[in-house]
Amino acid sequence: MSPTDPSGTPADPREPDPAGVGDHGPDAKPRLFSRGSFLESSRIAEVLRAETTGGLLLIVGAAIAIIWANTAFSGTYESIRDFKPISEPVSLLGVSLHLDLSLGKWAADGLLAIFFFVVGLELKREFVAGDLRDPGGMVAPALIYVAWNLGSNGGLSGWAIPTATDIAFAVAILAVISTHLPSGLRTFLLTLAVVDDLLAITIIAVFYTEELDLLFLALGLVPIAIFALLVQKRISSGFLLLPLALVAWVLVHESGVHATVAGVLLGFTVPVLRRDDAEGPGLAEHLEHLVRPISAGVAVPIFAFFAAGVTVGGFSGLVESLKDPVALGIVTGLLVGKTVGITGSTWLLSKFTKAELDDELAWIDVIGMAMLAGIGFTVSLLIGELAFGASSERDEHVKVGVLVGSLLAAGLASAILRTRNRVYRRITEEEERDSDLDGIPDVFQTGDQDPSTPPA
Repeated sequence: MSPTDPSGTPADPREPDPAGVGDHGPDAKPRLFSRGSFLESSRIAEVLRAETTGGLLLIVGAAIAIIWANTAFSGTYESIRDFKPISEPVSLLGVSLHLDLSLGKWAADGLLAIFFFVVGLELKREFVAGDLRDPGGMVAPALIYVAWNLGSNGGLSGWAIPTATDIAFAVAILAVISTHLPSGLRTFLLTLAVVDDLLAITIIAVFYTEELDLLFLALGLVPIAIFALLVQKRISSGFLLLPLALVAWVLVHESGVHATVAGVLLGFTVPVLRRDDAEGPGLAEHLEHLVRPISAGVAVPIFAFFAAGVTVGGFSGLVESLKDPVALGIVTGLLVGKTVGITGSTWLLSKFTKAELDDELAWIDVIGMAMLAGIGFTVSLLIGELAFGASSERDEHVKVGVLVGSLLAAGLASAILRTRNRVYRRITEEEERDSDLDGIPDVFQTGDQDPSTPPA
């Protein structure tokens, strides 16, 4: 028979164990990285599949840019990146709008607003229905960067560069090395990225706004409020929402706040739950399904193409770039800071809560995931441009630091996680086994010891 709650109502095996202890019983210690509900695990798997495709495209775009920028045709690449489709400010109703941006700036300010809209949707879902908490992976990288840049030749304005995690790049690396992460570790990786994105957009809005026009900012809140009113009424017509989003982007851009903030604010207004409280995806999940492929497959790879092209100047140029404390701070922040920060905060969490790692997982898995989180690409490059100015000498060193740090983190994480792949494969096979062919894997039918019993 299916399990029941104290009221006698049959429990739904699709939902997480209310005690939060999985299959270990109500008297067991709390578990770290235990699997969630079937619906949540399925959603995260779908998200990571989309991000894997986007991550592979991101790597291809960045590789093309790096190779092109280090050939005899580098001038052509720079000309394309710096080309301005609109050569001068646009005058509208007597107001001058500074839309005379280069293609590189359009990618950073415009296309990344789509990426941050998806981030806003994910953040809203985590606040409403998830388990959002800071794993401590941002403080340590920032402190290490600051330690490198305290001298007169330092660049303290770039302190936030090594704090970001690129989820698309990370899962693409997992796909390349054919690693089958259990659902608990997949959830952990996605949560890391969501927390980092939340703090990154806060940092961008607060610390990298040089001039603020309060009138334009107030005007920008008007279309965002109308957008919020429509989505709260579950109106999802693109003919209504897209023009409002475009107007909000323009006004926020003119206010001096980075325009990607508009994307997060718009995404955060979308309701997660259905209006009738019925089961099934809400409007946030519906819009995420529509927009995430555009974000992961188009917006981020194009940004990577325009942002990653750095003329290294051979091995000697690489060594010279890495002498800059900015680049050194980024490399060590991503590689050492992320590993120490995430692993250390997770260890402290286990000590304070007396929680244990889930069955068959070990601390080497946490270290591997922490190193994987050291892949900071998209948001790191964006913050570097904001901190030092696009295409400046320091920005070029930022690109070298981000590329070297991310590649080292990817290589070391891959080496660690590959050694555990046999364990991961066994756990994954268990999580996918469906003996009664009811569409729900047996491990998610909590409390029911007989997998042949149909779910409630």
